[in-house]
Amino acid sequence: MLRFGLFGTGHWAIETHGKALHAHPDAELVGVWGRNPERASALAERYGVAAYADVDALIEQCEAIAVALPPDIQADIAVRAATAGRHLLLDKPLALSLADADRVVTAAEQSGVASVVFFTQRFQPNVTAFLAATAAAGGWQHGRTTAFASIFQDGSPYGGSLWRREHGALWDIAPHALSILLPVLGRVTRVAAMDGPNGMVHLLLTHEGGATSSASLSLDAPTESMAREFVFYGENGIENVPFGENDAATAFGVAIDQLVEQVRTGTRDHRCDVRFGREVVEILAAAETARTESRTIPLPT
Repeated sequence: MLRFGLFGTGHWAIETHGKALHAHPDAELVGVWGRNPERASALAERYGVAAYADVDALIEQCEAIAVALPPDIQADIAVRAATAGRHLLLDKPLALSLADADRVVTAAEQSGVASVVFFTQRFQPNVTAFLAATAAAGGWQHGRTTAFASIFQDGSPYGGSLWRREHGALWDIAPHALSILLPVLGRVTRVAAMDGPNGMVHLLLTHEGGATSSASLSLDAPTESMAREFVFYGENGIENVPFGENDAATAFGVAIDQLVEQVRTGTRDHRCDVRFGREVVEILAAAETARTESRTIPLPT
């Protein structure tokens, strides 16, 4: 039984992290910390655990942390937890800067803790099976993502998310797209990006081996144009990536399974660990520069 501290009190923390941790047979939720003490107390009461007023006090009481907070806050807590020898179950994106992502990776590697970054679709069994088979088939020349969503519709649980409003689709949706594209097409070597209307962003990526990919993303799409599509093109034809069959809490339960297994076996090579999280942040940071400076950004190989 792995003892978890939960950091965060928003919709994602309540309906995904908290729900999955509470239900998991190999996880014990021991406490909650949040920036809003009243919400932290309410969430802790819901699951019959303590609410903590101090980050490090909760870290001291657990063996692993689950974080559902803005990425910049997550990065700082992750460094503190890893330095204390606590395993990491984090959310995407890992951080909002490459420097912060590097700090998390360094802390995790120096302490030897296990880590998983929760890219939702990568913990859907039907999606992971598809990606493995597609990558094994090879011969892919291009991948395309269209993800038009809206956090501004009435009733959206993310409408009040300040970090999403400030950093937009590039940092909120692009991590999901990259988590699908990279396993099939490989590491990114060049990044170009440009803006569209209403906060839309377009990415054009070159991958090692010469394949390319594109992503068109929005957090403020009109209702009539909301869409989500992932497609690969190549020698074997056209393949559409399936949607995950399970809800987010069930997928998060798979992430818990895999972190627990790392802890049990001592392995530290998870396909979505903090090193992969850093790889995604590196691409996002390059895209931020590319869109600002209107140029293509090469990435280290």
